[in-house]
Amino acid sequence: MRIHWAPLRKALPTTAVRDLWRMLSLCAIVGIVAGLGAIAFYVMLDGARWFFLEYLAGYHPHPPGGEAPLFAPPATEFRRWVLLFLPALGGLIVGPIVYWLAPEAEGHGTDAAIDSYHNKGGRVRGRVPLIKALVSAITIGTGGSAGREGPIAQIGSGFGSQLASWLKLRPHERRILMAAGMAAGVGAIFHAPLAGALFAAEVFYRELDLEYEVIVPAVISSVVAYSVFSLAFGWEPLFITPKFVFNQPLQLVPYLILALVVAAGAAMYTKTFYGVRDMFLRIRIPPHFKPALGGLVVGVIGYFLPEAIGTGYGLVQQAFDGHAGVWLLMAVGVGKMVTTAFSVGSGGSGGVFGPAIVIGGALGGGTGLILADLMPWAQVQPGAFALVGMAGFFAAAANTPISTIIMVSEMTGNYHLLVPSMWVCFIGFMLCKRCTIYEKQLATRFDAPVHTGHMMKVVLQRIKVAHLVEDGGLGKLTTLREDADMASMSELFFNNEHSSFPVLDRDGKLVSVVSYRDLWSVVDQQDLSSIVLAADLAHEPFTIEKDD
Repeated sequence: MRIHWAPLRKALPTTAVRDLWRMLSLCAIVGIVAGLGAIAFYVMLDGARWFFLEYLAGYHPHPPGGEAPLFAPPATEFRRWVLLFLPALGGLIVGPIVYWLAPEAEGHGTDAAIDSYHNKGGRVRGRVPLIKALVSAITIGTGGSAGREGPIAQIGSGFGSQLASWLKLRPHERRILMAAGMAAGVGAIFHAPLAGALFAAEVFYRELDLEYEVIVPAVISSVVAYSVFSLAFGWEPLFITPKFVFNQPLQLVPYLILALVVAAGAAMYTKTFYGVRDMFLRIRIPPHFKPALGGLVVGVIGYFLPEAIGTGYGLVQQAFDGHAGVWLLMAVGVGKMVTTAFSVGSGGSGGVFGPAIVIGGALGGGTGLILADLMPWAQVQPGAFALVGMAGFFAAAANTPISTIIMVSEMTGNYHLLVPSMWVCFIGFMLCKRCTIYEKQLATRFDAPVHTGHMMKVVLQRIKVAHLVEDGGLGKLTTLREDADMASMSELFFNNEHSSFPVLDRDGKLVSVVSYRDLWSVVDQQDLSSIVLAADLAHEPFTIEKDD
């Protein structure tokens, strides 16, 4: 009996399909590990907060509505003076660990992941995620103003990179797994799986450009990580909000004012952060002690304004609930810019997304309270302005309007403010395109080294030889006779933009090619210049058809 193999071959998966399923399976593994890493990191964060802020200082920051503390509050009375020195203590611990073991763990972490994606083939050292988790927990737990996004991005991307290295995958696949790990970590710890995936595709560029090949793997890893994390800590969003709605077109006017406020605030936030960072780079003391020096400044501000240290998520929850006054919100909005700059810019470790949404929420809530008095006809809801301000501020500061709109909606469980969020986010993005809190971002995919070769290949495949020799291309093709002397060749080369010319025989057939380099090799030989002909300099021709 004769076996027909063709139908069987069609039924079997192709190499491309097998590679796709292999990559998606690896992304699911990255999601599981990133989810477990997010659980461990969250426990470390809450444990450090409980010990340093609650047990030592007696300070009990208000939590966000969707997260309950893991540890029972101690009976320590509030000792404000401890806040003066607690961030400096954290800096003293963090500085030596970072600079001796993993200098990449310094700063907010997301920039390191972006740089690794663009310039290092997606490589992240194996020790970095562990060191980053430890030092970030200490920085935030001792009162440093920093967020979770940078550390968890480096934790997730670090595992994705290491998994690719263990399996000896290609650099392209390593970069995808690295980005998928970043998406998984962010999606899990912020209760925002879709936004985590979009953030990982959008954050690499300042313009509205996406790493589209990252989106599907990032969605897979983010969903898995979110599910793992939520099994441990519940499925509620990070914040609990009233049922804010947008049902009055006239509200776009006060929301336009909010867009201007958050855009100005985002520009100030970026300039303050990198101004402080550059100042600390110039300070001539051992780098191990710089985080402690920055912590002293944070402690002084925290003594007078405790709401400006730590994560600050509780203040945003109070703004949603209408329990925070306009002066407190505005003071925290400005004060947290400074404490974040000195906590992270001095060499500490932690993210900049968390502080950004607190600053945006504070500025938005304060602006909403002011406009509610000035524009009673607009029916302004200050809590809604706090929510939209969170989105608009970070979208402007990070140049990530698409993912930020989704992220704030997922973090708050409120999708009724998508219209004003889009309005504020894209206006803020357009006003702040020249500044970004992520300095390693590139402008577009055209500027990315990893895409240059592919783009050049696509461009060259679309160009035909005929296009280059027609008028409007490189000009009409100029040729040489094989009996052309040195003077004729010199005049042709020096009066023409081309560097090589075809040489034709008496019948007009191509016999060879002569180049400018060939001419230059004998130009100094005066005794030969009168007898050298084009045929003497020519090389064998390499021919291409017009349609190639």
